[in-house]
Amino acid sequence: MGATIIIFAASRVLGDPTVLFLPEEGYGLDAAELDKARKRLHLDKPVPLQYAFWVADILRGDLGQDLGDRHPISSKLRDKLPPTLRLAAAAYVIATLIGIPLGVLSAVKRGTVWDMAGRTFALLGQALPIFWVGILGILIFAVWLQLLPAGTEGEGFSIKHYILPTLTLAWFPAAGYLRLMRSAMLDVLDSEYVKLARAKGVRSNAIVWKHAFKNAAIAPLTFSGLLLAGFITGSVSVEVVFGWPGIARLAVEAVQTNNLTTLSVITLMFTLIYVVVNFLVDLMYGFIDPRIRYS
Repeated sequence: MGATIIIFAASRVLGDPTVLFLPEEGYGLDAAELDKARKRLHLDKPVPLQYAFWVADILRGDLGQDLGDRHPISSKLRDKLPPTLRLAAAAYVIATLIGIPLGVLSAVKRGTVWDMAGRTFALLGQALPIFWVGILGILIFAVWLQLLPAGTEGEGFSIKHYILPTLTLAWFPAAGYLRLMRSAMLDVLDSEYVKLARAKGVRSNAIVWKHAFKNAAIAPLTFSGLLLAGFITGSVSVEVVFGWPGIARLAVEAVQTNNLTTLSVITLMFTLIYVVVNFLVDLMYGFIDPRIRYS
């Protein structure tokens, strides 16, 4: 609710909405035609009623028109959202499969060369900008080695076109997974019940995966929820660098062209994704940690 109020308020403080929302051929209308346009857009009513009409249109699925080409925004979202979801899903799986096991390995092999390698990976993953990693990947694998395409989604479903964007997008979250998992595992492995299990002769694999991993999974799970939403909303650099036809690139283009209606809808959708994903993560806590109960 707060997001809808902020987004609507921004559309009213950036200028006269009558001029902003009218088609290009609408400039130069006489007073009578201008009044008709204002009534059609509900701009003749008080601001609270304008907000109510705007929310009602969104709830009905009427997201308005793109200010650039006057096409319905809903049709653009249907075209742009699937490529972003496919890229985000692939990067999410890769980041999880790389970051979680490396974090566990780094904690179990504390102080060894495996631990140093994992910490170096985590440091580079969180220090190197995503756009720079993407550009460097294009330079090495697309220009020098000519093994992979430099960008775009390709015709149909081409795995080659997904490799560079997916690995680039998964680089930062995999490093975050590794750091969180290592820190959480070290805390659990130093706990008294783990020391007792070792003293009783419990196998090392059972200690790591049955006792330690499950209790250390809360922090990575919290990061996972933010990560899944961030993949969809934070893939701006990857989509711009690789020319990916996704929703994040559409948001950047909307900012560059002052396309307020499209940007408002995308911002509202991003907010909804964050709220829903974080709510689902809160529910999952109870399944992972039996000490957590919801009343």
